[in-house]
Order: sequence, then structure tokens, then C-alpha cells
Amino acid sequence: MERLEGTSELQSRLSSLSFSSFPGITSKHCESVESDRLQNTDLSTNLSQSPEPANMDASEQCEEANEEAPAEHTSGDQGEKNGAEPPPLSAEIKAETPPLKPPSTWTSAALKELKAKLRTEKDSMVTVYRGDIMTVHVPTVPEATKVCWEFATDGYDIGFGIYFDWTPITNRAITVHISESSDDEDEEEELQGPVTNGDVEKGSKAESNSNVVELIPVYRQDSHLTIYGGSHDFPGEGTYLFKFDNSYSLWRNKTLYYRVYYSA
Repeated sequence: MERLEGTSELQSRLSSLSFSSFPGITSKHCESVESDRLQNTDLSTNLSQSPEPANMDASEQCEEANEEAPAEHTSGDQGEKNGAEPPPLSAEIKAETPPLKPPSTWTSAALKELKAKLRTEKDSMVTVYRGDIMTVHVPTVPEATKVCWEFATDGYDIGFGIYFDWTPITNRAITVHISESSDDEDEEEELQGPVTNGDVEKGSKAESNSNVVELIPVYRQDSHLTIYGGSHDFPGEGTYLFKFDNSYSLWRNKTLYYRVYYSA
């Protein structure tokens, strides 16, 4: 019993001696570790100072967003207004097209030579039947600068005229369209509006389509007596319409010799 009491008394004295010699060692150690952590990570600075700048940044960003938003909205409205009513295609083409220069034309009496030559060429000798109109569509090409033509007939005259269509080209192949006079007039009325009929002997009506411009009105030409030829410089991209008109003839078909070609 005395030994136990002595041991307990000795432990108590050692404990009191340790705490009195190193006061607060545990608390200081913990505080130092904690302060090191705060200093190394700057949590103290962030916790004490970060909320105010963060709030200021957020408010400034909101103000900047509010200031920029109306400008973007206005530009969008203007874009919608500008694109809401685009001008029609024909009006755009008409505004951009320059005035056409008149074609150069000539005649020649070498009928036999031209006919003999064109008889050997494919599709250069054709029959335009009574009441029909043959239209040759000749698009412009980038490799050339002008279009040329020559034609003659056997025995009788034929109506001839040229138009230029400013409509953008989708096919550069030369094509031939045959129609009866009534079909041709009905098609023009349907696509282009009312058209006043003309007399081939006095010159035909002009095309009412705003994209089509008349170069030579359709007149009856004495192509059975002389060759009619000519050329025209390209005014831009478009399609020439060569019309061989036999719509005025009630009984006679016409044998036509013709060629249309490009020149640099």
C-alpha cells in the first residue's frame, strides 16, 4: 500500500513538473500548424477579403452585360429588317444591266456557197413549218466575247429577230425550241403577263419580261434573195434568243439554212 501511494504521488509530481516547465505546448503546436496552413494556402486572406471583390466583379459583369445586351439586340433587329424584304430578282437584274449596244449587221449575195456549206453541217439545215416559231437559245460563254450568225432560206422569206435574256445561266448548251405561234403567245402571257400582238411585216412586239431586252425586232427578211448576218458583243452573262418566225404563213413551210457561232 505504501508503495502504491508512493508511485501515484511520484506520477502526480512528474506531471505537474512537465506542464509547469512547458506551458501550452500542445495548444501552441496546434495553433502553429493551423497558422501555417492558413498562411500557405492564403485562406485567411481569401476568407477576409475575397467576398467584396467577388461581389464587385459580379456587379460589374452584370452592368457590362446590361450595357452590351441592347446593342446586340439592336443589331439583330436591323439584320431582320434588312433581310425581311429582299428586292425581286428581276429588279436586281434590271438595276445591274447596262444598256445594250446595237448589233453589227451585214448582207451578202453568196447564197449558193453558204447553202452548199451548211448542207454538210449537222442541224444547220432545218424546216420551219407553217405557223411555227423556231427559237435558238445561245448562252454566253467565258471563252468568247461575241456571238455571230448567218442565215438564208429557199424560195420564200422568213421573220427574224434577236432578244437577250439577262436571267442567270444554268445551262450553257445551245438549244432549239419549236412552238406554234399560239403556243408561243400563250407561254409569254402566262410567264410575262399580257403581250400586245405585233405584225411580223411591220416588226414584232417587244418582250414584256423585264429580264429580256430586244436587240432586233422580228421582221420578215428577204433571206431567199440574200444572206443576212451579223454579230454582237457580249453585254454580260445571259442568253441570246434567235427567233425564226414563220407564224404568218398559212400554207408554206420554209427551208432554213443557218449557223450561230462564237468569236473571240
